[in-house]
Amino acid sequence: MTKYFKQFTTNPKNDILAGMTVSLAMIPEVVAFAFVAQIDPLVALSGAFIIGLITAVFGGRPGLISGAAGAVAVIFVHMIQEGHTKGMLFDNPIDNMGYFYLLAAVILMGIFQIFAGVFKLGRFVRLIPYPVMLGFVNGLAIVIFWAQVKMFTHKTLEFSADGVKNYVSEFMSGTELYIMMGLVGLTMAIIFLLPKLTKKLPASLTAILVVTIIVIVSGLEVSTVGSYIREGGGAGLKGEFPTPNMELWQNLPFNLDTFTFILPFAFLAASVGLIESLMTMNLVDELTDTRGDGNRECIAQGVGNITSGLLGGTGGCGMIGQTVININAKGRGRLSGVMMALTLLSFILFADKYIEQVPIAALVGVMFVMVIETFAWSSIRILRKIPRADAFVLVAVSAITVVFDLAIAVFAGVIISALVFAWENAIRIRARKRMKDGTLTYEIWGPLFFGSVNVFNEKFDPKNDPQYVEIDFIESRISDHSGLEAVKNIVQKYDELGKEIKLRHLSKDCKILLKTADPKFAKMIVDDIDDPRYHLVEDPEKFKKGLYDTVE
Repeated sequence: MTKYFKQFTTNPKNDILAGMTVSLAMIPEVVAFAFVAQIDPLVALSGAFIIGLITAVFGGRPGLISGAAGAVAVIFVHMIQEGHTKGMLFDNPIDNMGYFYLLAAVILMGIFQIFAGVFKLGRFVRLIPYPVMLGFVNGLAIVIFWAQVKMFTHKTLEFSADGVKNYVSEFMSGTELYIMMGLVGLTMAIIFLLPKLTKKLPASLTAILVVTIIVIVSGLEVSTVGSYIREGGGAGLKGEFPTPNMELWQNLPFNLDTFTFILPFAFLAASVGLIESLMTMNLVDELTDTRGDGNRECIAQGVGNITSGLLGGTGGCGMIGQTVININAKGRGRLSGVMMALTLLSFILFADKYIEQVPIAALVGVMFVMVIETFAWSSIRILRKIPRADAFVLVAVSAITVVFDLAIAVFAGVIISALVFAWENAIRIRARKRMKDGTLTYEIWGPLFFGSVNVFNEKFDPKNDPQYVEIDFIESRISDHSGLEAVKNIVQKYDELGKEIKLRHLSKDCKILLKTADPKFAKMIVDDIDDPRYHLVEDPEKFKKGLYDTVE
C-alpha cells in the first residue's frame, strides 16, 4: 500500500505540469476523432476524463495516459450510422439511436476487458516480438502525424439527400497557411531549445502559452480550439459534469437483437483497446526502466469504459501520443494522469472560453515533436542488419497500422513472426546415425514439433534398417502433440516389421503420454535419466569452496 501511495507523491510538481500539458494536447485529438465517429465532441471529452481518471488511479502503469482514442473511435463509426437507421425503424422512431447503441457497446467492451484481466490475458502481450513493437510504434507515429496534417484544413458540414452527415475538408492556402506553419515551427523551436536554457520550465506547456499569448496580443486570425470544434458541428467546449445517462435505459431495447448487433463491435473495440494500452505500457516500461502490471491495466481499462458508458461517454484506451508527451514532460507517477483528467474537466466546466482561444498550431507543434520522438528512427538504420524476416515484419506492421488498424497490424505481425520461427526451427532438426554391436542408433538433434515432423520422418528407413534400432532424444525435445504422434508412428512402423526399437532420453511427460497411449510402448522406453549431462555434485562442501572447475 505504501508503494502505491508513493506513485502519487514521487514528483508532484513534474506530474502536475505534465498532466496539464497532456490535457491541452488531448483536446484536438479527442475532438477530431469525435467528428470521425459522428458524435458530440463533449461525449468524447467526457469519456477521456472518466477513462483517464480511473485508469490513472487504478491502472497497472503509472505515467500511462488513457482517453477517448481514435483507434477505438473508428471501430464504432459503422455501428453508430447503422444504429441511427435502426432507430428510425422502431414503432416509435428514436432520433440519435446510434448514440445509445454506442453507450451499450462501450459498457460491453469494458466487461470484455475486465474478463481479460481476471483471466490474466494481459501477460500474452509479452509474446509480441520486438519487430512488431517497433512496427507498431512507427505505424502509430505516422497515423498521428497524418492526423496533425489534417489540422491544416477547414471542415464544412454537409448533409446528403438521405440526411447523413458528411464533413468536407479543404486545405488552408496563402497567408493563413504560412501563419499556421510559422506558429507550428515556433512551437517546435521552443520545445527543442528551451531545455537547453533551463529545465525548470516544462517546454511543451511553455510553448503552448507563448504561442497563445502571441496570437491573442497580435490579433492574428488563426484556427483555434473553439473554431475547430464549431467547424465540425460542435457547440463549443462548454459542458457539464458527467452524470448517469437515464435515456440509455429508456430508449435502448434490451433484447437479443441489440446484443448481437453490438457484440462484434464491442469485442473488436475491447481487443484493439487492450492491445494499444498494453503495447503503450510496454513502451513506457522501456522508457522508464520499470515494470507495469498488464492484468491490472486490463481491469482498470474495463472499469473505465463501463463507467464512461454509464455516464454517457465514449470508449477509450491507452494513448501512445499523449503518454509520450507525459513521459517527455517528466510525468512518471499516477498524479500526472489524474491531473490530466481533472484539468480536462476544469476546461469543460470553467475555462472553456480561455481554452477555446488556444491556437491549433500550438497543439499541432507539440504533437509533431511527439511524433519525432516516438518514431523509432533506429529501426531504419538496422533494417539491413537484422534478419530479413524481422525487417519484413517491422515494415509490414507499420504499413498495416497506417492502412488498416492497430489490431490487424499486431495480429498479422505476430502470425508472420510465429510462422517464420516455426519454419526456421523446422529445418534445424537433424539425425545422426551410429552403428554399434548390431544396433543402429539415431541421435536426434533439434526440436520435434508440428513444423519439423515431416523432416523427422524422412530421417528413418524402417525397411532397410537392421533388426535392432534405438532413437536417442538426448539433443532433442518433443514439443507438442504432433511430435508425439510422429514418434508413435515411427515406432509402429518398426514394430509392424518385427524389428525391436528402443526410445532413449525421453522427457518424463513424453514417457507418460506414450505409455498411456498404448501399454506396449512401455517395453520400448528406456528408463534412463532424462539428461545425462546434468550430474549431482558428489561433495557439496567442495563445490562451495570452488574446488570444482566445471559442473557437468
